[in-house]
Amino acid sequence: MDTQFLNQIVWGNTIKSYLLFIGIILLGLILKKVISKIISKSLFTLFHKFSKEIKIDKFLDLLVKPIEFLISIIVFYVAINQLNYPLEVVVFKRTVGKSLYTITIIQVLDKVFLFLIIISAFRILLRTIDFISHVFSYRASLTESKTDDQMVPFLRELSKIIAIILGVFVVMGAVFNMNVATIVAGLGIGGLAIALAAQDTLQNLLGSFTIFADKPFVVGDLVNVAGYDGVIEKVGFRSTLLRTMDKTLVVIPNKKMIDSPLENLTLRNLRRVKFNVGVLYGTSPAVIRKISEEITDYIQTHKETTQDTLVTFDSFGDSSLNIQVLYFIEIVDYNMYMKIKEEINYSVMDIVLKNEADFAFPSRTLYHEFGSKGIPLQKVD
Repeated sequence: MDTQFLNQIVWGNTIKSYLLFIGIILLGLILKKVISKIISKSLFTLFHKFSKEIKIDKFLDLLVKPIEFLISIIVFYVAINQLNYPLEVVVFKRTVGKSLYTITIIQVLDKVFLFLIIISAFRILLRTIDFISHVFSYRASLTESKTDDQMVPFLRELSKIIAIILGVFVVMGAVFNMNVATIVAGLGIGGLAIALAAQDTLQNLLGSFTIFADKPFVVGDLVNVAGYDGVIEKVGFRSTLLRTMDKTLVVIPNKKMIDSPLENLTLRNLRRVKFNVGVLYGTSPAVIRKISEEITDYIQTHKETTQDTLVTFDSFGDSSLNIQVLYFIEIVDYNMYMKIKEEINYSVMDIVLKNEADFAFPSRTLYHEFGSKGIPLQKVD
């Protein structure tokens, strides 16, 4: 009786087929997370010796979701194959010569599921590349060299691009039944046209390889390029990311990075400071000479400056007598440099005021010539 009930046909399928369809889907949805974690932990054992420093949680965060998606696709594919109707319905029919070609719904679904399975598999591969690069990034952070910090993101992107290209060829061959070898041969013929169309992209790509070969800078260096002062954050295939002093992110094409004059401010061993101290006209030469000597003595004895200090009476300005101050700070860190510069500026102010001199500011003197009735005849600025 039970067998007869299960074998009853409703809408082209037996009740048993419907029960199997529903049961497989429910079981898959319930167990997919558990199975995904088990598979992820099993895969992690392959990387255990390679990634001893990294906890398994990072690996699970990257792999669990893609594996869940792959399991869901497989579960739905197995469940749908329990049904006959309407999967065997012909959706396309064509006669070529004496041959009749038909396409059924199940054939279309087979291609769709195959496409999704391939995409899911390559998504897992991309996440695995992310994990491997995470391990190398951690190891690079433990070294003093910044070159490996710069190389890891570049190699990660390169590996992903190769994996994506490989995935496209697999899809073209397995899903669309294309002759991949013929397509690759065709790319050789069309390669020139592609190269001409993507000339700027190729130049930027070559620029990235030039940067890695010549090493004019590494990640973390402070540079001046294309009118921007900033810290190198990342070197990609097409462009370099620069974090400016205003904390904005500037994207500069790699071609411009190698073609434009580039000043690596991190590699300099000194910072130069040059400014004028303007004192009032009427300040005696003896006082100006004393101010210059005291500023020179102070800066030269400062522990963070060099002995190349030069303080001179430079010029007669429009509103001031200008004392030029030139010195070098041995600290290249920007924040420390600004603090030392501020400290010296305060001391220069104290020296000027202590010698009973004062700072000049733009001023104007008016001369009036009066006539016999007290009326101004002329005014000269």
